[in-house]
Amino acid sequence: MRADRLLSTLLLLQAHGKLTVRELATRLEVSHRTAYRDLEALSAAGVPVLALRGSRGGWQLDEEWRTRVPGLDDA
Repeated sequence: MRADRLLSTLLLLQAHGKLTVRELATRLEVSHRTAYRDLEALSAAGVPVLALRGSRGGWQLDEEWRTRVPGLDDA
């Protein structure tokens, strides 16, 4: 389900800081194109997803932005 993948993508980026599309696609078990579409969907929904170019590039969330998902806390 796409909503599950979008939430998983968001939480992976939040937990790991920066990931490549290859890493995201592998972790989510989807194609690279699907991972790109999911990142574009998050950006369109207002999530500040940043693309980093270059050999050490990847995708990350804005450093000052964090989300809290109800029911997914330490308790």
